[in-house]
Amino acid sequence: MAAEMPSDASVDAVAATRDKPAKPTPNSLEQRRINSVEKRRSSERRRMIDPTTCDRDYTDEELAFMQAMDQYKRDNHRPYPTLSEVLEVLHSLGYRKVAEPTPLPGRRRNTAKG
Repeated sequence: MAAEMPSDASVDAVAATRDKPAKPTPNSLEQRRINSVEKRRSSERRRMIDPTTCDRDYTDEELAFMQAMDQYKRDNHRPYPTLSEVLEVLHSLGYRKVAEPTPLPGRRRNTAKG
């Protein structure tokens, strides 16, 4: 007795089911939504903290500036605002130039030629 060979139609049907991606079930869609909500919630803290100064306590002014910049970037879809845009945000917070300029903070450069 010879073994029967499957017809071309049945082989094509099996191959077609293998090639189709699995249809997402309502449970898998809900699980994906829950996972994305959890990821957003857990990453919210990271977004608000400068990773180079994690242990630092920010002043109220610093927090207000960081929150304003974050809001500006979100509202305008600008992940990297220009310095002009940063100045606009500072102005919107009420900052104005009222004093004479002072030396910039940080390391002083030696301007004498040696």
